[in-house]
Amino acid sequence: MAARAGVGRGTASRVLNGSSQVSAQAKAAVEAAIEELGYVPNRAARSLVTQRTDSVALVVSESQERVFGEPFFAGVLRGINAALLETPLQLWLAMAASPEQRERVEHHLTGQHVDGVLLLSLHDDDPLPAVLRERGMPFVFGGRSARAADSDFSVDVDNSAGARKAVEYLLGNGARRVATIAGPQDMEVGRARLAGYRTAMSGPELVAYGDFSEAGGVKAMRALLDQEPDLDAVFVASDLMASGALRALRDAGLRVPQDVAVIGFEDAPVARQCEPPLTTVHQPVEEMGRRMAELLVCRIRREPVANSHVLLDTHLVRRASA
Repeated sequence: MAARAGVGRGTASRVLNGSSQVSAQAKAAVEAAIEELGYVPNRAARSLVTQRTDSVALVVSESQERVFGEPFFAGVLRGINAALLETPLQLWLAMAASPEQRERVEHHLTGQHVDGVLLLSLHDDDPLPAVLRERGMPFVFGGRSARAADSDFSVDVDNSAGARKAVEYLLGNGARRVATIAGPQDMEVGRARLAGYRTAMSGPELVAYGDFSEAGGVKAMRALLDQEPDLDAVFVASDLMASGALRALRDAGLRVPQDVAVIGFEDAPVARQCEPPLTTVHQPVEEMGRRMAELLVCRIRREPVANSHVLLDTHLVRRASA
């Protein structure tokens, strides 16, 4: 290829590796030779020389039903992919919802297979962070984790502040009995959104728990109505659960927002499709994915970063449900 381009092998190598230390003329000549010869780098051979695999893993500690059924994961994945398009890194996806799946994933997360790992939707009992630290594998948390160390890198949204703003909005509009449907309490995101609700509340709390699914929202909303039929507002820790809560309220003959105001969290597409359209807390999921990938690339390259713990802002999107 170098001979066809009329350049040295070192110049051709620099072009292939994306180096900026190449003239525009040489770069164009090498790219033309690549196209003409149909050259494809041998990743196995390159990894022997560079000690890099040019691959990173996104490990999601959820079932495939959640990963492929909830828009949050698709949004984060779009952001990750957009950031990695600017690098030679390839992304592979693994789901580790069960102990058996987690064990298989652990066996694969070595320097022979990947250069770094992105961790998303971790539960408190997940051993992966400790395993990766022990192996010296660069990794970045998506969201906070009870198992995070000060030296770890993470990207999260300000879940507590977003929840607090939602509840303050409901109280400011005259609600007196504000309930919440909280997320799983073995996840930091679930605890943070419940903490935000509690920070805003000055009166009695009314809490039910769900699993971030629509069915979980239906069940939790029915439990709240059984406990407090006169509640007049509910903050729900995810839009999918909020869509279920709307269904339960409708089944109970209650109008939204006239009888019960509802606010969700995420600003997923389902929020606009609800009836009525859902007021919700917007979280920038694509930016979250992009920033995760950027931090991981810096860790792999051992480049300095201004902030290893990124916290993204949220804001309230007002629609018809509150």
